[in-house]
Amino acid sequence: MVPQSATVIFSRRIEVRHDVDVFVAGGGPAGIAAASTAARQGRSVFLVEGQSAFGGMGTSGGLPLFCQFTDGVNFLAGGVGREVCERLEKAGGMGPTPPPDRLPWTVYKIEVLKRVYDDLVGSSGVAFAFMTHCVGVETEAGRVKLAVCQGKSGLFAVRARVFVDCTGDGDLCAWAGVPFEKGDAEGNMQPPTLCSVWADIDWEIVNAAGHGMWQQEQHLPRAFADNVFTVEDPHLPGMIPVGPHTGGGNIGHTFGVDGTDERSVTRGLIWARKLLLEYERFYKTCLKGYERMELVATAALLGVRETRRIFGDYVLNVEDFKRRAVFDDEIGRYCYPVDVHASKPVGTDFKQFEQDFNTLRYGPGESYGIPYRCLTPRGVSNLLVAGRCISADRRMQGSVRVMPACFITGQAAGMAAALAAEHHTETRGVDVRELQRRLEAIGAFLPNA
Repeated sequence: MVPQSATVIFSRRIEVRHDVDVFVAGGGPAGIAAASTAARQGRSVFLVEGQSAFGGMGTSGGLPLFCQFTDGVNFLAGGVGREVCERLEKAGGMGPTPPPDRLPWTVYKIEVLKRVYDDLVGSSGVAFAFMTHCVGVETEAGRVKLAVCQGKSGLFAVRARVFVDCTGDGDLCAWAGVPFEKGDAEGNMQPPTLCSVWADIDWEIVNAAGHGMWQQEQHLPRAFADNVFTVEDPHLPGMIPVGPHTGGGNIGHTFGVDGTDERSVTRGLIWARKLLLEYERFYKTCLKGYERMELVATAALLGVRETRRIFGDYVLNVEDFKRRAVFDDEIGRYCYPVDVHASKPVGTDFKQFEQDFNTLRYGPGESYGIPYRCLTPRGVSNLLVAGRCISADRRMQGSVRVMPACFITGQAAGMAAALAAEHHTETRGVDVRELQRRLEAIGAFLPNA
């Protein structure tokens, strides 16, 4: 047995396969927005995505809905976000209409969204590769020199003027030595969910019985009394109607998982697949309309909600949410409630989640600004970050982590990367007014610019 402390030196001479203006790691909403925006500005771009499709949690992660694009008055994710919605609707990928709620969800067909993303990124002139991971970076004097990637063909390098971290976990930033935080003061993070697809659900009976998505959680106490669950988790996001007789399950939390540790993720996946058997029993025995339901598939990717939060030049915080903050350098505005799933299923964690989600929310037309300084990681001059892990405190990350916000920060990072490459400057040397003007030109919502 190899001692746990054993180390080896690993050295290889590898091909520099791409030499581009902008390199983007990660093809989720932030990544596709960053890459397509930079390419449309005439920059050469190479994007790597570790899964078999673009979209991250919204495709490979199996979550079939977008959180709100609007504040009830304004379309906040203008630009790439609006284009995705329009392409998706034109391709027949929208719907069915979600059940009523305080938030305007957008349900979609995952397989259609995959093709929409393929077409959007491809038509933008982005060079890209699926099933390819960025596995390291080389830095020198506060600059990233190159990224090391791994595909089926082996290792290769990418040189770029500007690098954009859209991994969701802040991998490039962490490897480049940027400081970060994870979780709460004890390191506890929001639990992931393994999303799933179910068939043979009778939605007419479900709705007639009042057992739809927003009513399912209230029936959990009966299941707890009947010892249906190994872990009594009081939070149930629910089963989402995605077809006449099919449902998308955003059900079950996998507690104690660290999404930056493959060993922890492995344990989480195994547990999550077993956990769905308990939820199947719950739905079949405690709710009406689900008696014949059958598990069709689980997602290829564990639905991780939180890992690293990168420290940038400004840390967006919950006080900014409360004051509907306006910034001179804002690159977008957003409005989703503070949604930090309890890291433990009992006690103060769940009470804090309920309190924040029910009180830290906006009325129509209200939003907070996202400053460009949240996208500039400390200590590195040619690296930007976008998506779930931008510079924000934990409660604020619970709002800005969802997909429409990722479109907003992604396209801003892509535009800033294009400007930095165009003007041969560092990311902090980008003229914010020019950045805002160019974002407005593609449809970004910037009322304070």
